[in-house]
Amino acid sequence: MDLILWRHAEAVDGMPDMARKLTAKGEKQAREMAQWLRPRLPKHTRIIVSPAQRTLQTVKALSEEFEILRDLAPGASPTAILAAAQWPDRADAVLVVGHQPTLGMVAATLIAGEPIPWSIKKGGLWWLSHRVRGEQPQVVLRAVVAPDLL
Repeated sequence: MDLILWRHAEAVDGMPDMARKLTAKGEKQAREMAQWLRPRLPKHTRIIVSPAQRTLQTVKALSEEFEILRDLAPGASPTAILAAAQWPDRADAVLVVGHQPTLGMVAATLIAGEPIPWSIKKGGLWWLSHRVRGEQPQVVLRAVVAPDLL
């Protein structure tokens, strides 16, 4: 299983939090990351997204086919993200478009074994894979991409 964690691109500050929109820089970050992702995503990737406006704008740079899940809203737990993605049992890849610090905590949980609040840059992504080698489950870090490097 592949799990791709994509943090929403840069958004304006303000309230209400769920209505915050992307800045012009954020729109560019989303477009560039979508352009990088498009040829690399497995064909039947399930895309799940927080209901926040900034995550919806981010994912729409990539696709119009996605599921909005309230369980991915700001403040979600790493456990809720992993459950929504069906990690590690789902056969297909899952792309999660969400928020910090939760996405960083998901990455830390899978790689380091504890929910440390690792930083994922705005508009950046971490791509993780689950595999079994000699009956031993493993997590492989396949890519970390920051939008300023594209």
